[in-house]
Amino acid sequence: DAVKQSNEREKQQRVEDEYWRDDDKQVQKKLQRKDERENKEHEKLQRKQEIQKLLEQEEAALTASKAKKPADLAPKKVTQAQIQQQQATGGAAVAPTGTNVKQMPINDEKTPIEENVNRLHIDGNTARNIDEALHVLSSSQILLDSHPEKRMKAAFDAYEQENLPKLKQEHPTLRMSQLKQLLKKEWMKSPDNPFNKPTKAYNQGSVLPQNVPANVEDSDHDED
Repeated sequence: DAVKQSNEREKQQRVEDEYWRDDDKQVQKKLQRKDERENKEHEKLQRKQEIQKLLEQEEAALTASKAKKPADLAPKKVTQAQIQQQQATGGAAVAPTGTNVKQMPINDEKTPIEENVNRLHIDGNTARNIDEALHVLSSSQILLDSHPEKRMKAAFDAYEQENLPKLKQEHPTLRMSQLKQLLKKEWMKSPDNPFNKPTKAYNQGSVLPQNVPANVEDSDHDED
């Protein structure tokens, strides 16, 4: 009985398929073109997915190679403290710790301190005693500070961080670009602006000690 019922169902299915079968050649061509379009779109999608996969693999490989880069290949940075220390020592390298350093004898308070006849050369200037050495170092610092544009960026960032919230409260309807324009106008007149501070040149604010030789003063003027 089960086999008989199965045969009946297959026969009925064939009858229905024959009934609905369309012999129109135009319809068959349309269906064929539709299948071809679907196949092309499927192939195009597959190629796109393959390209995307290759790009992701290449990007992952580049990221891995950057992560494996040795840290010692990175350029070494020189700190501001090291620059100032080299300037203070006339560009000479600082002696490493643990080296033998000649100790100066401890003088008694009643014993007069003899002046050292050796000369100290700092940035091309000659100093024969402590006063002259202090003067040469201070004049070098003045020359470094006579360029306020080097400190402009840091000073403006600090000024903006402090005053921009105040401008937002005072002018809540202004856009950010307008607030920054207003902030720049106030910055140009602000005493926090390094350009508004008097630049202390060597020949304007410094006083030479009485025992400074003439060649030290001339060399400083040449550098200025």
